[in-house]
Amino acid sequence: MLNNLISIPPETAGNTAEHSSPAGAQCLSSIAPILKASGDPLRLEILRVLQRDTFGVMELCNIFDSRQSGMSHHLKVLLKAGLVETQREGNSIFYRRPIKQDDGINDELIHSLFGIIDQTEISPSTAESINVIKEQRADQSQAFFSRYADKFKEQQELIALFEQYAVPVVDLIKAHEFSGTATAMEIGPGEGAFLNELSTRFNTVYALDNSEGMLNKAKAHAEENNLANIKFILGESGKALQQNITVDAIVLNMVLHHIPSPADIFTDCAQLLNDDGIMLISDLSHHDQNWVKENCGDLWLGFENEELSRWAKKSGLDEGESLYIGLRNGFQIQVREFIKRRF
Repeated sequence: MLNNLISIPPETAGNTAEHSSPAGAQCLSSIAPILKASGDPLRLEILRVLQRDTFGVMELCNIFDSRQSGMSHHLKVLLKAGLVETQREGNSIFYRRPIKQDDGINDELIHSLFGIIDQTEISPSTAESINVIKEQRADQSQAFFSRYADKFKEQQELIALFEQYAVPVVDLIKAHEFSGTATAMEIGPGEGAFLNELSTRFNTVYALDNSEGMLNKAKAHAEENNLANIKFILGESGKALQQNITVDAIVLNMVLHHIPSPADIFTDCAQLLNDDGIMLISDLSHHDQNWVKENCGDLWLGFENEELSRWAKKSGLDEGESLYIGLRNGFQIQVREFIKRRF
């Protein structure tokens, strides 16, 4: 069996180690830590959980019912081997799978390892623990909007003005020829300003928000502006899936950094979109301005552009247009388009 996979010339058989090149020895030395780090069942479980989501040390301790010292040790080993990387969110450190990879043998091995790990289903108890953490994050976000719904627009404009991200999103919508019966959804419509744009371009528009206070503001805006084709849904993307809603366009304007599990949104939106439908996202690139967590209720300090690309690819969405806008206050907005191709 092995002879079919590896052919060793007769004159070198038995002397492979003796004649191995320095480059070959160096290659083996570089992959040894990866194999060693992955030789532990709990570490493999950690890597499985990190397939899509990002978690902090204490969150992982809760998921696996592990002590912090033990979990920190496992993460240190995985980090040193290049199997995870850190993501700083203010004063907290989160762990995720590496985003950027090249074609080197180490990344090739890691990619193959992840592929094998991901074939294993997460146990029901682990999945339940993950859901508890996501619910805690969601509660944190909802609590902020419940307290500061009246001041949210003022705080949001400290980061970016509405026009700075709304205009390029509208331009991307205009680039597509939608039918007269086309439908759209805005996830997290805020106070409803962008609903004006969607209402004039789509037959039916769904406004989805898990904050009752913010959704009521969007409703008031729609009534004031005579937007009669808006349907309001209180809840998260899963609520729309339960109602068997499908649309031709989904918009998330400066919302992704408030969502407990951004990767899940890509999966849900891929299911909500009709063939050739588009998902448009305007959000912050990753930054280090921690004040937005307290002032604006942000769960995440923006995102690497590769993160959005990876989540989209895993959800079966193709990349479309991309635009990056640098702001004077140090923030950068990324406007991204993802498309559900017809197969």
